[in-house]
Amino acid sequence: MIRFLCALLLGLAIMPVAAQDKLPPAPYAYRQLDDPAKEARAKALMETLRCVQCQGQSIADSDAPIAGDMRNQVRLRIDAGEDPEAIRQWLVDRYGDYVSYAPRVTATTWPLFAAPLLLLAFAFMVLRRRLIRGGGGA
Repeated sequence: MIRFLCALLLGLAIMPVAAQDKLPPAPYAYRQLDDPAKEARAKALMETLRCVQCQGQSIADSDAPIAGDMRNQVRLRIDAGEDPEAIRQWLVDRYGDYVSYAPRVTATTWPLFAAPLLLLAFAFMVLRRRLIRGGGGA
């Protein structure tokens, strides 16, 4: 029984290593486009897209395999002449609004944009009441 538990624990310990990406990186994950203007457009777009694995870095800065795949797709599509906003929309459709550092106001995201305004209005009303009450009694 102890041998079985040791083997099970060892198997669980090496599972993350076995799950590592065995595929080589995509062709344009770390290689730039030959045309400097196209590479500049691709780089500008990559800096505005969030890595879905790291979640704190853009795909331009991340070393995660998924970020390399996303960089590859951006460069391939820019090289094919696709508009950067169309590429952004394709990635948003594929990974969700979270992938973009410049989220749009939609039916699902409007509360995120409205909440700060509502909090400011509430704070203004509270301060106004306190100042009116405090100023009248002196």
